[in-house]
Amino acid sequence: MNLLTGEYNNTIDDKGRISFPAKLRTAVNQNVLVVTKGLDRCLWLFTSTEWEDFQSKLMSNASMMNSRNMQVVRHFVAPAQEIEFDKNGRLSIPQSLREYAGLSKDCTVLGVAKYMEIWDSSVYKDYLDSSEDSFREAAEGFNEITF
Repeated sequence: MNLLTGEYNNTIDDKGRISFPAKLRTAVNQNVLVVTKGLDRCLWLFTSTEWEDFQSKLMSNASMMNSRNMQVVRHFVAPAQEIEFDKNGRLSIPQSLREYAGLSKDCTVLGVAKYMEIWDSSVYKDYLDSSEDSFREAAEGFNEITF
């Protein structure tokens, strides 16, 4: 799998199908992805390999006896579903996940290195606007990165 990057504006149709950016489709080089709830009301999409890695790490660090751990596991693992590209390069997003992310017509698809995100475009814009002030502080947390 190639590095997944870029920000793309797409639309989702009434049947919940989104035309997926060709650059990202080529980079994942697979016909099936795993989609689940992400953070901040977006959806996360993984290749099968990246999903196995993510959920394995999550499960190996969670105790079934810890309610906070199980809350996180239930949020990410339980709603996860495999979805397949159709012949037109579209993905059909399950209704429950569309509702979680508030996906309407205009969507933003992000490539985030090893996974992808799908946002409702207006929710994404609001997220960017509201997080601008805290961005510098968050970036300073990466103090080990030097150029």
